[in-house]
Amino acid sequence: MDATLRLLKELIAIDSVNPSLVQGALGEAAIARAIMEEFGVIGVQTYLQEAAPGRPNVVGVVEGPGPGRTLMLCGHIDTVGVAGMTRPFEPVEREGRIYGRGSQDMKSGVAAMIGAARVITESGGLDAGQLIIACVVDEEHASVGADALVTRWRADGAVVTEPTELQVAVAHKGFEWIEVETEGRAAHGSRPRDGRDAIMRMGRVLGELEGLDRSLQSGRAHKLVGTASLHASLIEGGRELSSYPDRCMLQIERRTIPGEPHGIGGSEVEQILAHLQAQDVEFQATCRTLFARAPYEIASEHHLPTALLQSARAAGAASETTGMSFWTDAAVLGGAGIPSVLFGPTGAGLHGLEEWVEGRSVLTCRDALVDLARAFCRPG
Repeated sequence: MDATLRLLKELIAIDSVNPSLVQGALGEAAIARAIMEEFGVIGVQTYLQEAAPGRPNVVGVVEGPGPGRTLMLCGHIDTVGVAGMTRPFEPVEREGRIYGRGSQDMKSGVAAMIGAARVITESGGLDAGQLIIACVVDEEHASVGADALVTRWRADGAVVTEPTELQVAVAHKGFEWIEVETEGRAAHGSRPRDGRDAIMRMGRVLGELEGLDRSLQSGRAHKLVGTASLHASLIEGGRELSSYPDRCMLQIERRTIPGEPHGIGGSEVEQILAHLQAQDVEFQATCRTLFARAPYEIASEHHLPTALLQSARAAGAASETTGMSFWTDAAVLGGAGIPSVLFGPTGAGLHGLEEWVEGRSVLTCRDALVDLARAFCRPG
């Protein structure tokens, strides 16, 4: 069996569900050890960086004999949960597809970039420069791994090997998580004059948010990632059936696109609440932004995506420039001054109950990364 596909199956078989998403999950420690062992077999310098207690980034480095540029290959080693899946950690191959949790998102990309390091070292190494293979934790929650990575490691360019169907993605969306709380007044359910219904008041907020979403999705579209959007994610409130609820809590997600200002989602919600308060002096509500990540874009004519397109096509991929709807660690790298693109294998079932990756595409991805590293790391 090809060493890259063997490694992919080994990685799928390791439970690396993110403990920040699923209480009691095992996290990334075991998969980090397996990657360290693989780096040892390949013969690359290996470094551990603890991004959070018991949650280490693993970084491998291939050094060329002379000065040149540094290319970083970056992928996350955590996964989302497995509730509802049947044997999620037993990799199965059928008709060229490899199934299992993380097969597409994104242990296939991690296997491809480690496989690229193997091919390079086994064929004489780099002519010049440096290749960094960064396997980071926690992308599926708050990206503490990528945040830690950029405090220590720098590069002239980076490829994040998220699944892109072998297309070169130069842009992706961002997001804001916003919490809204409406206030009411607790009272016995038989005393409507005494009570104020916080849940009913949240209904007004939801109606305004629905209108905002319609406006966003019919408004300005980015040429690669489409329009902004929002949705209501979680809601809770009330204490018992026979009481007026004194509070209601809503959490929403606002997806942002390149070119929108930082904090736009929070500003929109604040405007909605101000409008509702102007209509009814008894309406009381507050909002706060819980967490946000910026959208990302690199110019398609930048030398990194241009070089990657050439390498991908040389490896047999019908690659074009595109954008992705989901957020990735490329925004963290880009924000730290490392020009970044996305390029990864083909598959389906992202976060779903049946997840798979096309084995042939993993090898094509690997081969394109080998070609890119050899070309990019030479002195500019």
